[in-house]
Amino acid sequence: MEGIQEKKLEIRNEIGKRLDSLSGSDRLKKNKIITERLFDFANFLEAKISLLYMDLGYEVKTDVIIKKCLSYNKVVVLPAFLEDNYRMKLMKIDNLDTSLRPGPRGVQEPNPARCKLVPIEQIDIAIIPGIAFDEKGGRIGSGKGYYDRFIPDLAITTRKVALAFEEQVIPQVPMESHDKHVDIIITDERIIYKI
Repeated sequence: MEGIQEKKLEIRNEIGKRLDSLSGSDRLKKNKIITERLFDFANFLEAKISLLYMDLGYEVKTDVIIKKCLSYNKVVVLPAFLEDNYRMKLMKIDNLDTSLRPGPRGVQEPNPARCKLVPIEQIDIAIIPGIAFDEKGGRIGSGKGYYDRFIPDLAITTRKVALAFEEQVIPQVPMESHDKHVDIIITDERIIYKI
């Protein structure tokens, strides 16, 4: 168990270095390709209620995706993180400028005074963040387990999709029994369907 945790930490550090080495223009180009691929993806286009996330600095930028979803009149749901039990509340947002407030993780999240709760069973597609992925849908997150606790509660029909730079895809993610997979990974070079 400890060996897997150490290996995950090594991978997080290695991916961090890879992503830091990307130039600003490369990152912009890759973000644009990933966004276009997402909006060409039938499961995403057909989804009425989409769970997204506000990116941390190293992740694929999601603010453009969220704005585009809102302009398409899609229902956009974002998580609000509960640090006491490492769970998330799902909340519908209507506007990036007025629906959010600073969250405990240093990321903008829905303001409960302005956003309504959304039951998890209403989510059609869930865009799941991560630091590293493999072609089997294995995923390394930030290490807090928010999404590993959340994924099993999604309906079996809800697609779990990750957005990642190709630099975040590795040969094999070390998985523990509590770690959860994603179904599809959209990168700047390809779409990977879980093997």
